[in-house]
Amino acid sequence: MNLQKYPSAPYVVPFFVFLLFLGIGPHLPIAEQIEHPLRFAILSAVLWVFSRQVISFRTTRAISSILLGVAVFILWVGPDLLISGYREHWLFQNPLTGTLKSSLSDEARSNPWILSIRSLRAVVLVPIIEELFWRAWLMRWIISSNFRKVPLGTYSAFSFWVTALLFASEHGPYWEVGLLTGVVYNWWMIRTRSLGDLILTHAVTNACLCAFVLATGRWEYWM
Repeated sequence: MNLQKYPSAPYVVPFFVFLLFLGIGPHLPIAEQIEHPLRFAILSAVLWVFSRQVISFRTTRAISSILLGVAVFILWVGPDLLISGYREHWLFQNPLTGTLKSSLSDEARSNPWILSIRSLRAVVLVPIIEELFWRAWLMRWIISSNFRKVPLGTYSAFSFWVTALLFASEHGPYWEVGLLTGVVYNWWMIRTRSLGDLILTHAVTNACLCAFVLATGRWEYWM
C-alpha cells in the first residue's frame, strides 16, 4: 500500500469491508459454517494487505488498559443486569436504532466451530479494525485532512465528541453504552497516545463480552 498516495486507506478500507460484511452477511447464499471463517479470512487478509504498516501493538500502560477493558465491559452489561426490561424502552429499540436481534441463527448458537470463529473475530480483528478507523484515523482526520501530521491522542473537543457520537451510532439499541464507551476509549487514546493500548483495551472488553454471551446465552449482544 502506497501510504503517500493513499494515506487514509490503511485505516479506512478494513472498516469499510467490515461494515460491508455486516450489511450483506445475513443475505449471503452460503452456510454459516462457511460464511464465518470466510469473513475472518477476508478481514485478516485486508488488514495484512492494507494496514500492516500502520498497526502497532506496542503498549505504554498494559495493566491499566486491561483493567479499563474490564470496566467498560461492566459498563456495557450493567444497565441490563440491574434494571429489568431496561433495553425494551423505546429510547433503545425504535425505527432509528433498530431492535435487539442476534446475527447468529439458532443452529449456529450450538456450533462450537462457529462460536469459536465469532469470538476470535470479536477479540482479535474487530479491535484492530475499529481502533484504526475511529481513534487512529477519524479523531485525527477531523482535526486536519493531513491527519498524519496530527499526533495520536491530540485533543479537539469537536473531534472528540463527533467520534464518540458516530461510534455510538454503530451500536444500534446499545447506543447509550456505545456513547459512554466511545468517550472512555477517546479519553484513553488522549491519555496513552498509543494505538496498542486502545487495541488491548477494546480486545479485553470484547473478550469479556464474548465470555458473558457464551456463559449466559444473551445472544442479543452479538448483533
